Amino acid sequence: MYFTLFITVLITAVFLVLASYVIAKLIGPRSYNPVKGEPFECGIPTRGSSWLPVHIGYYLFAILFLMFDIETVFLYPWAVVVRQFGPMALVSIGFFLVVLVFGLAYAWRKGALEWK
Repeated sequence: MYFTLFITVLITAVFLVLASYVIAKLIGPRSYNPVKGEPFECGIPTRGSSWLPVHIGYYLFAILFLMFDIETVFLYPWAVVVRQFGPMALVSIGFFLVVLVFGLAYAWRKGALEWK
């Protein structure tokens, strides 16, 4: 039963991807201009190479932002059903928050939140 469901979902996914690709090719604009392939920033032509190395601090800051953003996503459904689960829900979310606070403290101590 699950195998047929898996095959059905797989076939549907492949069909939807191929259908969207074909429809985009059929009705999409056909303007082949070499300028379209050039990188630009806010409509201003670039000067020099667009492939500049990015400081690793940006990536670290983005990962930390995602971590705490996902924390918020997990806290909302928990807050909706906390009364149904009782005290065990408080203990589990408390442990979750303690782990996140330790992660924040570690990142803060390592200087990951400072722009240099």
